[in-house]
Amino acid sequence: MDPQSGLIAPARVCLSPNRDERPAGANLEMIVLHGISLPPGAFGGGEIEALFLNGLDWDAHPYFGEIRGLQVSSHLLIRRDGELVQFVPFNERAWHAGESRFRGHARCNDFSIGIELEGEDETPYDDRQYRVLAAVLQALSAAYPRITPRELAGHCDVAPGRKTDPGPAFDWLRLYDALGTTAEKHDSCI
Repeated sequence: MDPQSGLIAPARVCLSPNRDERPAGANLEMIVLHGISLPPGAFGGGEIEALFLNGLDWDAHPYFGEIRGLQVSSHLLIRRDGELVQFVPFNERAWHAGESRFRGHARCNDFSIGIELEGEDETPYDDRQYRVLAAVLQALSAAYPRITPRELAGHCDVAPGRKTDPGPAFDWLRLYDALGTTAEKHDSCI
């Protein structure tokens, strides 16, 4: 993890145009976990990367018409096989949370890191994803001390009623165990 460049190894870097500067004085204080599959329920294709790079063929699948023109990104994507892809340096703002609020603070993109897990709400995430996610979170908390296991949230936590990911299939207790923490059960998304 290089805080200067905002990049993490061994991620494959594919810089998204869907990013900008964080507001002056914004501190990295939390991580938002997401789940994504494109089209819904499909894994392993190039559609997620194409979406984050503004290159998705909107006519390739009927679902893509529902999200046509969407411009989003995340800092990281962890694929089902554990591959790590970085779209936005951590010192820049990714467009991942949308309209959001966490512990009384609005605009979570300003002060958070967005991590997408290739998955969907009802399908268990892969063992390799938990291993990579735990290693990434440990590296991020070492580089950005304000980020602790208590500062992890699901997209469903910061945009309740609008988003449900990473969904009930995501095992928060398994993640906390991998991080060596005794955090309380995370049940706001269940």
